[in-house]
Amino acid sequence: MADLFDYLRWRGDIPISMLGVNPVDALIFSALSYVNFTDFVPTLPGEGVPLETAARQVLSAPDAEGRVRVRQDLTLLAALAESKRFAGAELTFYQDVLLPQEQTQFAAVTACLEDGSALVAFRGTDHSMVGWKEDFNMCFQDAVPAQIRGMQYVQTLAGAFPGKLLLTGHSKGGNVAVYAASLCAPWVQDRIQAVFNQDGPGFTEKMLRDPGYRRMVPKIRTYVPQSSLIGMLLEHDEPFTVIHSRQIGGVMQHDPYTWEVLGPDLVRAEETTADSQFLDKTIKAWLAGMTQEQRNAFFDSLYTLLTEAGADYTNQLAQPRRLLAYVKTLSADPDMRNLLFTQLVKLYRAARGQWPGRTEEG
Repeated sequence: MADLFDYLRWRGDIPISMLGVNPVDALIFSALSYVNFTDFVPTLPGEGVPLETAARQVLSAPDAEGRVRVRQDLTLLAALAESKRFAGAELTFYQDVLLPQEQTQFAAVTACLEDGSALVAFRGTDHSMVGWKEDFNMCFQDAVPAQIRGMQYVQTLAGAFPGKLLLTGHSKGGNVAVYAASLCAPWVQDRIQAVFNQDGPGFTEKMLRDPGYRRMVPKIRTYVPQSSLIGMLLEHDEPFTVIHSRQIGGVMQHDPYTWEVLGPDLVRAEETTADSQFLDKTIKAWLAGMTQEQRNAFFDSLYTLLTEAGADYTNQLAQPRRLLAYVKTLSADPDMRNLLFTQLVKLYRAARGQWPGRTEEG
């Protein structure tokens, strides 16, 4: 089936002024947000640089591969630089923040489009352990730093840019987009035309009751693949659209480059798979069985275990020397060992309780 690159070949010569922003465009800008545009895109709202120029600068940079999440991002940059639909978009207000001590990972970029609107793309979780810890914090905090920064970003942009706004993001970026739209001032909300949330996790119950969130629900467009795991975490109150991924199943369907495209839209599916529903119910049951304090203690202990082994990035976690360090840490810290073991047993029991035809006792 077709993907983002096929879409660029089919529709890349049609200006956005002729055919407005669609779900595939939004997904492309979400993927673009993972690129590190430091030194190539202005950091304040105002005058921008053409996407084509920024893309070619990244591609020619000596550290180009270190500026992207996956190699397909480089392929995307090359395709966008050649696309009439995207090349002339003005990129501005690039922000990239990584603060380990504050457990903060946030990045965003704005594309000023030829139809007079501005599209904000929020980056999802990168490969840093800090980014993943901030995701964990969503399980027991009503707001994490990236969400607050996202809201402040939109407020600042709205004060400097008078036109219509669109927000988009993949994974945590989708969550930040929804949060930012929901918590910004009503006069900013009035200018937001749509919020595209691509497989982003949900929120706490407190957020779902917030008047700002309730006001924005009709403008939120949430998409999850058939075997979604990330996008089904926590709570959603907005409707979501299930789409096809060419991956057979599992977490690999979270990758936006695997999502299937037909014309200007994502290919729809009837519902999420049984595996996705099982994992969703299991994790929700597991988290529901913990107090906020217990969630905090579990995820803090897990993060401490992983980072004390010297891992700064998720691709380092399974290295043999890290595995040995985990064993040593758990052996030396019985309180951490008991806490992690207790909650993992509860996770197993939650899974047994959700297994079709089984009960916790069965």
